[in-house]
Amino acid sequence: MSKVSLPTAPTVGFISLGCPKNLVDSEVMMGLLDRAGARLTGKPEEAEILVVNTCSFIDSAKQESVDTILEMARLKTEGRATKLIVAGCLVERYRDEIRKNIPEVDAVVGTGELESILEAAGVQQAPKAASPFNILTGAQVEVHSGQESLAGTHHHKHEPAFRAEGDLRERQGRFTRESWDGAKHMLPTYLYDETTPRLLATGKTSAYIKIAEGCDHPCTFCVIPNLRGKFRSRRFESVVAEARSLVARGVEEITLIGQDTTCYGEDLGLKDGLALLLDELAKIEGVRWLRFLYAYPNRITGKLLETIAKHDNICKYLDVPLQHASSSVLKTMKRGAGAEIFLKTLDKVRAAVPGIALRTSFIVGFPGETVEDVKVLEDFIQAAKFDWLGVFTYSDEEGSGAFSYEGKVAKRTIEARKRKLLKLQQGISKGAKQQWVGRELVVLAEGESEETPLLWEGRTQFHAPEIDGKVYINDFGDLDQLQAGRFYRAEITEAHEYDVVARVVAGPL
Repeated sequence: MSKVSLPTAPTVGFISLGCPKNLVDSEVMMGLLDRAGARLTGKPEEAEILVVNTCSFIDSAKQESVDTILEMARLKTEGRATKLIVAGCLVERYRDEIRKNIPEVDAVVGTGELESILEAAGVQQAPKAASPFNILTGAQVEVHSGQESLAGTHHHKHEPAFRAEGDLRERQGRFTRESWDGAKHMLPTYLYDETTPRLLATGKTSAYIKIAEGCDHPCTFCVIPNLRGKFRSRRFESVVAEARSLVARGVEEITLIGQDTTCYGEDLGLKDGLALLLDELAKIEGVRWLRFLYAYPNRITGKLLETIAKHDNICKYLDVPLQHASSSVLKTMKRGAGAEIFLKTLDKVRAAVPGIALRTSFIVGFPGETVEDVKVLEDFIQAAKFDWLGVFTYSDEEGSGAFSYEGKVAKRTIEARKRKLLKLQQGISKGAKQQWVGRELVVLAEGESEETPLLWEGRTQFHAPEIDGKVYINDFGDLDQLQAGRFYRAEITEAHEYDVVARVVAGPL
């Protein structure tokens, strides 16, 4: 009797571009494939199926996504890969154009179609999984979240997991950017839950939890509602169950994410939903650091601040993307408020949570922005004294409300304004970091520095993953070596514009 030859599981390689919300989508898709029997690899020569999870929030993100797709297309034609799948936000904007202009792409998966990754990859759904969460190792796959650092002039550039040789600029003209109308596409409605399998790409210690999807804010510079759909919260119990599962597997740092986490629960009839959720999650034994990104300025309630102050394991850190300080620009952005109201809000935050680290981001060059508007912003930055501050240049996006606005600002002017604001923040940031010298803080060691093996990199509770400065450890104390993913007590010994230097005094904790 002859043996029956069973098909081998395909090997799949992922590249995740963009924000942490996109990274969670990648983790879900990888989890679905892993549960169905697929194997994951970080080596391009081993991948039979390549998946690029794209970002298209601003023009530079679109370009990075296109470049990466074209690199993988070449890898497919020259290597063993038999399929190329494009997923994510770029699909929601240019679904038809991708298929038409890049014929190497075999399938597309939008932000609301994550479960269709199985069909796209030709893998059958498994009946059940032993566990909804697994931790990736470097040998299994490399997934990087490529995003601009907002720590001022810092730019932590994450290369795609796979790099193909050769310059693909000559092929970029194949990708057309025709006008796009979000109304002709069905808006995404997908939400994962605590039973959805995920392969964590953030190591054993840290993990993101997406508590909501989509956005209802009418900001005229943004196309997120068209890419992600209407705002929708996950069930309270689902988020808590996921957090418990993560902690049971060794996760100690949880970062809650969503387009506007401060809106959490509004669509479920919850008042102060985020505060209630934080209060419940903070009680889970084993949660060392708990934080959330991002806060809409007019939704920072007294209850929310009270909850942050109440729990030692809720990071004293608040990211409030204000976008501008000029009331006239904010009105055109459909954001509202202005410098005076914002300063009162910041005073309230600092009074309720002493020592809290505040970060924000601004957009310069919005249509109609004047010299006077920029002066208002400069004065506000001087008065507000943010710990972390980032500046985006306005990106004229098809489908956004501002796309049709007159009064567009020249690119050279926009870049000059950005440089001036970042230079202003440098002095503020250096002064703030100098106040850290001599303090002992808990530091999460993340690994050897890319600059030299003599230094290790880490973060405190005042640093969000990926986007803020670094703690460079140059003295391990009595330890021969540190352990990545472990917490130590360290004394800050030097301060620079965005980074600080520390020596270990105790640990691992």
